[in-house]
This record gives sequence, C-alpha cells and structure tokens, in this order.
Amino acid sequence: MSGGLFALLDDVAALVKLTTSSLDDVVGAAGRAGAKAAGVVVDDAAVTPRYVHGLKPERELSIIWRIAKGSLRNKMLIILPAALLLSQFAPWLLTPILMLGGVYLCYEGAEKVWEKLAGHEPAPEAQDAEVAVDPVAHEKKVVSGAVRTDFILSAEIMVIALNEVASEGFVSRAIILAVVAVAITVLVYGVVALIVKMDDMGLALAARGSGALSTFGRGLVRAMPIVLSVLSVVGIAAMLWVGGHILLIGVDELGFHPPYAFVHHLEVLVHDATGALGGFLGWLTNTVGSAILGIVIGALVVAVLHLIPKRRKGAAHA
Repeated sequence: MSGGLFALLDDVAALVKLTTSSLDDVVGAAGRAGAKAAGVVVDDAAVTPRYVHGLKPERELSIIWRIAKGSLRNKMLIILPAALLLSQFAPWLLTPILMLGGVYLCYEGAEKVWEKLAGHEPAPEAQDAEVAVDPVAHEKKVVSGAVRTDFILSAEIMVIALNEVASEGFVSRAIILAVVAVAITVLVYGVVALIVKMDDMGLALAARGSGALSTFGRGLVRAMPIVLSVLSVVGIAAMLWVGGHILLIGVDELGFHPPYAFVHHLEVLVHDATGALGGFLGWLTNTVGSAILGIVIGALVVAVLHLIPKRRKGAAHA
C-alpha cells in the first residue's frame, strides 16, 4: 500500500516538474516573441496617447480602458485565430497580409505629416464644438479610430511573434500567442494610462505646498504638454518606420532583394565604421532607411486617395 502511495507521489511530482518546465518554456518563448515585436509595441504606446489628447481628464482612463478592451478583443477573437489558421494551412499568406498592414501604417503616418504641413489638422475649437454637441458620439468616434489603428498594430505584433515561434506545435503556438496578446495589451495601455495621468499626479504633488515633491509636481505639469507633443511626433515617425520596415522585409522575403540589400549594406557600413557606437548607429541607419521608404509609400497612397475624389468631383461638375 505504502509502495503504491509513494509511486503515486513520484508520478505527481514528475507531472508537476513537467508542467513547470512547460510553463517556463511558454513564458520564455512568449518573452522572445514579444521582444521581436518591440518596435511595434513602442509605436502602439506612442500613438495611443494622442487619441485622448484634449478630452476631459475624468474621461481619459475610461477611454483608455475601452480602447484596451477593444485591442484585447481584436487580438484574442480575430487576430489570434486567423494567424493560427493561416500559419497552419496557408503560411505563404502571412507576409502579404503583414505588408498590407505596413502600407496602412505608412498611409496613416504620411496623412498626419500632410495634415501638419498643409495646415489641415482639425482646429481645437472644432474639436471642442464636436465634444459640446455630442460628447458620447465624440468618445465613440475616438475609441473607434484608436481601436482601428490598434488592430493593424496588434496584427503586426501577433504575426511577428508568430514568426518567432513558427517551429512550435499548434497548441504551444496558441498558448504563447495568447500570453503575448495579454502581456502586450497590459504593458501598452498601462504605460499609456500612466502617461496621460502624469499631469494629474503632478497637480496632486504640487498641492502639497512646498518642498522637493511639490517642485517636482509643478515641473511635471509644465512638462506634460511638451511630452504629449513629442509623443505625437514619435507616434507618426514610428508608424512610418515600422510600416516601411515591414515592407522592406516583406519584399525581400517575396524575392525582390535590392531595397533590403541596399539598406542592410548601409547599416553594415555604418556599424563597422563607427566603433563603440556602431550598434546604435547601424540600427539608426536601418530605421531611417525604413522611414524613408515608409514616407514614400505613404505619400503615394495619400496622393492617390486625394486625387481620386478630386477627379470624381471634376467629372460630376463636367
């Protein structure tokens, strides 16, 4: 009887050890997969704060929570199943789909650049009027736009992560991607919530009267408009960089090598010529090359989309 009990305990211990080992493997693989998608994660975190810029402070966290739920819903219910099915039955489609998302990011970035250069950005007064007329509809519009852009970024993150764990079994892939989806969503929107509430934290610290904390709080309040403006620029640059890099890698994987070979050659030259800073400057060269491709492709899409309505309008008047 005691022998059977000890044998059972040995089996349980072995099962626990195997389960722990499997969990370690999953967490490790999820970490590697998430690291590969770091560029898009930075993009996502930089882009999102601009959606709550100008809203009432008491509504900011609510909006971020709604965007986060939409993001996680997209990842778990749409992107994850679609990515797993494609990787299982039509892996050759992943790169073209990823490239379509890259073109969209290039378009979004170039459209923002065009709005800034042409002075077509919505005036703050117009935004305030829209909020005053129907605040519920305005919030819905903000959340819808943010979730739509996040869908593209989330798809890029999930497909990049999927490529990293393509050799794993189907169930392992599903578990790893689910872990990545939850972890990335918590990370991105936790950081976003922290960023947009920093001014409130600064006000709370400033209200303490005098001392280092109060001074720090006042500095935080003064710095936040600058931080949000910088983040807006970083978000636009990141869309162009990430979109361009996806296209650069995609055309290379599809058999057209010159664009990637040219940028990679420049990257290696800079890396080898700059000594201790070679790693950073080589990465920067690749990033600038990707961003240039992104702005070119994005500008072409913007030009086409602006040209077609004008032609239709001209034909209608004729």
